[in-house]
Amino acid sequence: MRKITRVTSSILVGLFLASTACQRAQASNTPSPTNTARGAIAKPSALLPLPTPTLARVNAQGQNATSIADIVERVLPSVVSISSTRVAKNRMGGPGMMEDPFFRHFFGQPNGEQREHKEQGLGSGVVVGDGIVVTNNHVVEEADEIKVTASGHKEFVAELVGTDPKSDLAVLRIKDEKKELKALALGDSMRLRLGDVVLAIGNPFGVGQTVTMGIVSAKGRSDLGIVDYEDFIQTDAAINPGNSGGALVDMDGNLVGINTAILSRSGGNVGIGFAIPTNMVRPIVDSLLSQGKVVRGWLGVTIQNLEPDLAKGLGVSVAEGVVVSDVAKGSPADKGGLLRDDVIVSVDGKPVTTTGELRNAIAIAGVNHVTKLKLQRRGKEMLLSIALTASPDRAKADDEPGANKASPKADELLGMRLESLSPDLRRRLEVPPEVKGGVVVTGLSPDSPGARAGLRPGDLILEISRQPVNTPDDVQRTYKASKGPAAALVMRRGSTTYVVLKKD
Repeated sequence: MRKITRVTSSILVGLFLASTACQRAQASNTPSPTNTARGAIAKPSALLPLPTPTLARVNAQGQNATSIADIVERVLPSVVSISSTRVAKNRMGGPGMMEDPFFRHFFGQPNGEQREHKEQGLGSGVVVGDGIVVTNNHVVEEADEIKVTASGHKEFVAELVGTDPKSDLAVLRIKDEKKELKALALGDSMRLRLGDVVLAIGNPFGVGQTVTMGIVSAKGRSDLGIVDYEDFIQTDAAINPGNSGGALVDMDGNLVGINTAILSRSGGNVGIGFAIPTNMVRPIVDSLLSQGKVVRGWLGVTIQNLEPDLAKGLGVSVAEGVVVSDVAKGSPADKGGLLRDDVIVSVDGKPVTTTGELRNAIAIAGVNHVTKLKLQRRGKEMLLSIALTASPDRAKADDEPGANKASPKADELLGMRLESLSPDLRRRLEVPPEVKGGVVVTGLSPDSPGARAGLRPGDLILEISRQPVNTPDDVQRTYKASKGPAAALVMRRGSTTYVVLKKD
């Protein structure tokens, strides 16, 4: 009641003052000898505040600079719509279906014959050079024909220069006369700050060019599982199907990102969209234009995030970084002196806190670049200079190495069944000869502590808390002797990684 009374009183006082102000205003508008003699009296302040230039940038002198409408007019000719067509084949009917005379009468196709049909896709793109258009790989993937439509509704035929599925980028070249196409300047995506206003321009749902506005919600989004190399700008500007490949621009009208994906359960915009930053786009486009493919820098390590439990298990003092769990023989990392257990905290002076950040930094640095890694090794800070090379193609097995997946007994350690590395298991798991020992996980309960730690049947446990283990008793003894979470070094598919065995 007190709050209501105070509010009511404030309203009454406000109305009284407003009435008084109106009476004074009327009086001041009535000519009188006194007013004329003293000069014009200043007009009272408006009761409602005047509109503020929220949709315009204001320079240091307080004058309105370029408005959002001006930015859109300048940028729109550089954003195009892309339609792709590919010919797909499908079999007519199911087994035995076309043997039925009824279906044969209407379709006239023998069973199993393939019929061709055209599939069309819609997306967006951005002109970044003389007839050069950047879009998403998934917009033009496997396309037999690509057409580009500019803002003036003129259609161009485009050819594919190159694609990079690992980042979901593709580069097109316009074949026809292209005077109508204007290149959009690439901005520095590193300068974006959380809360900066951005515009998303594209062709959502094929309805035509559309502009939406939002802010930068987050930067450096990775490990989302969308593509191999992720460093996304997250924005709440409305992005929908068809916006893929379109432009994300800042308030200077510069391109800062290529709209790529949305996080949605319904398929429509829910305010979480992702764009590839221009600082990642630029080197990829340059590489595709000059070489027709993307050549990334390669370090040659297996890495994982430094989680708090893993940091305790390894006895590491730093709170953030990337743990080296394996080093490939003959790789740049091996030649440069990088060791297993090293924790990388920065690359070329820039901090790295996740595996995605480290992979992106190494990839963008490129071949023949000498990168400087700051790391911690057993409590000591170190700086290594490593010459990067091109990443080799490494095939990965689709299935886990064969192992006995029988459910273990309830009283077994961490819900696992363990066996020492025997010649038979060595052969089945293809363990390299330089690995002299270890303990194989041959059985694992799905809800056991071992499974929750990330262990799998077929894993070869090499160390626990940096102590080598060769028998199940070694594992049990070392695990029980650890005072906190125990870091287990595990070989899986020929490379090593860490898992953390927690204590209840």
